[in-house]
Amino acid sequence: MEESPLPDEPLSRTQVLVAMALTAILWLILARVWLLTPFSAGLLPLRWDGWAVVLGIVLCLGITGMGAILYRLWLAYRHASDTYLKLVLSPLLWPDLFWIGILPGLSEELLFRGVLLPSLGLNWAGIIGSSVCFGILHAGSRQQWPYALWATIVGGLFAYSAVAMNNLLLAIVAHTCTNWLAATLWKVSFLRSSPHQP
Repeated sequence: MEESPLPDEPLSRTQVLVAMALTAILWLILARVWLLTPFSAGLLPLRWDGWAVVLGIVLCLGITGMGAILYRLWLAYRHASDTYLKLVLSPLLWPDLFWIGILPGLSEELLFRGVLLPSLGLNWAGIIGSSVCFGILHAGSRQQWPYALWATIVGGLFAYSAVAMNNLLLAIVAHTCTNWLAATLWKVSFLRSSPHQP
């Protein structure tokens, strides 16, 4: 049987929060360093726009709804999601879910859609390339390929929306809200099936 790099037991709350913070810092540093390379095409514009916030929330609801359908219909995806989410979410308290949304939502969007996407091109090649890189980031093991595939598709939606609006804010809002909503729904479901959990 193939060994998985994901541990069998959930991490501690401190381990999850520290790992999220360090990963977010790493992505922000990489984004900053990338901007200094000759490969950089600059940062996709990030500006306040109420319409981008509304569309980001709508995109979040659509992605979460599609993810819920996929979760119910595709057993391999359900297993991959549960394996990853149990590891990350089960030790967290309700206020910690704030960090699940904001840290990856901001740092991953700045790296993948903010600097990588413009460098690859604000076109279909850039959308696909940055989305594949985003999906690979979410592949913890061979068994996690359905989760990585879904992350690739979601990354494509974030990238397309950022290009269409020429504003990174839409993707940041969509990513942050999707993480919050999906984490909350999963945690509620997990607590129903395991009432002795915090």
